[in-house]
Amino acid sequence: MRGLIPAAGRGLRAYPKTVATPKVLLDIGGRSLLQANVELLRDSLGVYEITVLVGYRADLVRSALGNGSRLGVALDYLEVSDVEAGLARGILEARNLFSEPFITLLGDELYLRSNHSDLADYRGQDFDAVCAVLATDDENRIRANYSVRLDGERIVGLEEKPERNLGHLLGTGTYLFSPRIFEAIEQTPRSARSGRVELTDALGRLAAESGRVYAFPLEGTYWNVNSADDHDYAQYLARSERFRDARVSVVIPAYNEALSIGSVVREFLPHVDEVLVVDNHSSDATAEVARRAGARVETVALEGYGDTLRHGLARASGDILVMTEADHSFRAKDLGKLLEYLKDADLVVGSRTTRELNEHGTNMHGVVRWANVLVAKLIEVLWWSREPRFTDVGCTYRALWRSTYNEIAPLLAGKGPELSPEMMICGLLAGRRVIEIPVSYHRRLGGESKHSASFRALARTALKMLRTIFRLRLRGAPVENGRRWRAGEALAEPSSSRSR
Repeated sequence: MRGLIPAAGRGLRAYPKTVATPKVLLDIGGRSLLQANVELLRDSLGVYEITVLVGYRADLVRSALGNGSRLGVALDYLEVSDVEAGLARGILEARNLFSEPFITLLGDELYLRSNHSDLADYRGQDFDAVCAVLATDDENRIRANYSVRLDGERIVGLEEKPERNLGHLLGTGTYLFSPRIFEAIEQTPRSARSGRVELTDALGRLAAESGRVYAFPLEGTYWNVNSADDHDYAQYLARSERFRDARVSVVIPAYNEALSIGSVVREFLPHVDEVLVVDNHSSDATAEVARRAGARVETVALEGYGDTLRHGLARASGDILVMTEADHSFRAKDLGKLLEYLKDADLVVGSRTTRELNEHGTNMHGVVRWANVLVAKLIEVLWWSREPRFTDVGCTYRALWRSTYNEIAPLLAGKGPELSPEMMICGLLAGRRVIEIPVSYHRRLGGESKHSASFRALARTALKMLRTIFRLRLRGAPVENGRRWRAGEALAEPSSSRSR
């Protein structure tokens, strides 16, 4: 059996995430919706020959998966003549490619732990169509898709985006079709509601004429990605599914922190899979103390905090990357908070500006606190359309997904403390979900801050951050591989996965 994946639509309801990226290429748990569904056909049904219907930004869809060889399948592409004509007319254009029954899986739907493999039972049976349906009490989900009425296993009625008489069966985008579907689409008039030929109307016509349209009871988790909110929820579902198995790495940049680094390593090590200390050529025993405490240590000679942190993020082994300071100003008790919010976001940034969570004696008061707040609000204003909400730009304690770091790594150039706001802004530029949460902030163990211990150090740090912020806003991000990533624009194509 061969497969067909419609992936031609513009995805207007998912704006702004689909400004320059087709909806089927939106990331879900570290891979695109399209890739996930190609792999589902391959792994559950042994389908290795798949045609992808393309239209909007067809070049990006083709380049994302190529000929399918890296996924172990053979992909070919059919560009539909009119993207606005709708799903049914797009499927009709594949008529000459299928003379035998084939499986169709819409490219913008998420399936987790599904029973698609049971569809193999229909091979060799006499059917005109089989529709996968999910039992649900959620009427809003049925309204957003289509409802199905049954007589035994036979489908006797389908309604696109129904308003009443919903029943409890949600129609999904998984279908087995015989070639008779093409004739049914040709003979179906345009819908008075949408002005297009609806696939559900064609299936209803086929069911009434032949009585050989059946329901396949779908199991597992299903989500149709129509809107930006749908994509966010689908991300949450996929991440929650794999969260228990995700490796967590804590990355700590360190320079002459022998007094505190051992306590920090011992604090975090029981809660994560790896603690990586990047020792920036310390003149004290930082590396030795960290190693004795159980950390993996790499000693480097780099220019500053930003360089050191980027080196560690690129070298860490985790699926989730957590950053913290070597001075023991952050504690592992907030780690669970960062990780829980990471199910809903791509990058979770800590904030030290909540007074109630600041231990007496920290430097987060007066001019330091208000400088962070004001610069954070400047970022909000300059990227207002991205709807960020920030109160702190210098907090190292944060967490992000490896896939997120791989995407924004080519944008990052900060060698010092300017990396902190740069990472936040580049996450926004990449169309990623960046949220801020309050974390506890404690007095450092020994030494003094290298970025805010004096007014001069604070002014120097602020100037570096402001230069980076205005460069990203006005001139664009750094050039990587001959391509400039301009500020304020959605990423127009999938970025390199190479980390610096």
